[in-house]
Amino acid sequence: MTTHAKSRLGTATDVPALVRLINSAYRVEAFFLHGDRVRAPDVVAKLDAPASAFLVIEGPGGLAGAVHVEVRGERGYFGLLSVDPAHQGQGLGRVLVEAAEAHCRAAGCQALDIDVVNLRTELPPFYAKFGFRPTGTTPFPAQSKLKQPVHLVVMSKPLA
Repeated sequence: MTTHAKSRLGTATDVPALVRLINSAYRVEAFFLHGDRVRAPDVVAKLDAPASAFLVIEGPGGLAGAVHVEVRGERGYFGLLSVDPAHQGQGLGRVLVEAAEAHCRAAGCQALDIDVVNLRTELPPFYAKFGFRPTGTTPFPAQSKLKQPVHLVVMSKPLA
């Protein structure tokens, strides 16, 4: 798998693979989060929501990566960036971030946002490489799933 991988829009048939991929990629959050990051109804709701999609990358034997994107007027949002642990370190994260940017830019977005958990200290420097900068904080949406207090760091990048 290389950075020449191409993304496609996820479909309802991808839901089981998306759930497996996202939960596998987010196992690193087990130190602060009870249970899985997503369930099938969560993924279906995101697929069914207006101006919302998953961009996915096929790998040998299933999905190798995915990202959720939403168009929110002039701002785009992406989250749940997931690369199968067996495929990490091969540039798929970059491909997915660039695909999210292109998707939102094509929809007319002027900026792109992502929320990262404050305890995932490796994430702000990763996204900074793509031009994202911290712009604020917001509460973690699923407080009942938390083992310890966390919040989200909002990072943004102009697309124009």
